Parts: sequence; structure tokens; C-alpha cells
Amino acid sequence: MKMKGAKQVHYESGPNMIPLVDVVMVILIFLMLAGTFGGATQFLLSKQGLHKKGSSAAKPDPNKPIDTPVEIHIDNIPDPSSPDGGGFRAQGTGIKPTASGDMLRQELEAKLAQFKAAGTSPDQLEIVLYPGRNVKYRNLIEVYQAALQAKYTKVAFATSH
Repeated sequence: MKMKGAKQVHYESGPNMIPLVDVVMVILIFLMLAGTFGGATQFLLSKQGLHKKGSSAAKPDPNKPIDTPVEIHIDNIPDPSSPDGGGFRAQGTGIKPTASGDMLRQELEAKLAQFKAAGTSPDQLEIVLYPGRNVKYRNLIEVYQAALQAKYTKVAFATSH
């Protein structure tokens, strides 16, 4: 009895990799479609004004006056006795240092009344918030809300200088 299979060359090609490649490609395409192309932003939207300085692509209108900035610097006040780690101190252009959103709103309303008495339109005013290094988001939001409640229409954020 002759065995033909013993004389033929046997080629061992290993496991079939085509199904594995197909599954990996499907997973890759799914992750590409399900993922986002941009990172999540950590900023609040605002109607930021146009300045003479900066790198805005828009050029200022020579017939429109430049916005008058009201700068507010926000610093963290550590408080070990507080369960959330502390509060904030906000101070700025003609604004007394305060650690309360309500007091800041009252200061900003008084500042707005001064500008109106001087003939400056509220549309020309802009609050620029300069948060410090370790300011918590909830404190920044409290200051942002105080500015909006004081009837300022333009609230911007900037890095400390």
C-alpha cells in the first residue's frame, strides 16, 4: 500500500489571520467615528469684545468706540476649615476687594451707574476676568454670574498678566 500524502510537500501556513484583521479594522473604524475630533472645552461662552491689542482676525471698526474694560482679578483664599477648600477674593478697577458674589454684584452695579452717569453706553463696557492660578471653577462661575446679574452684556476671560 502506497501513501501519496507522505511524499507530497506539506506547507504549514499557520492560523488564518484574515478574520482577526477584519475585526480589528471594524473596531478601529468604530472608534474613529464614535470619538470626537476636538477636545472638550473648559471655558464659558461669552460675548468677548474687540480690543486694540490681541490676535483677533477681526479689525476694529474706526467708527465704533473701543470697549472700556473693567478688570477683575480673582484669587483663591485657602480655608482649611471649609469642606470645599476655600473661597475667593475678587478685586479690580474701582472695585473693592470682596469674597461674596452678592457683594461683587452690588459693586459692579455701582460701577455701571458711574459709567452711565459719565455718558458711557453699557454696550461699550466689558468685564474682563483674570482668574488666578488655583481658582476653583465654582468660584469663577460665581464671579461670572455676578457680572451677568449686574447687567453687563460683555464678559470675557483672560490670563493673568
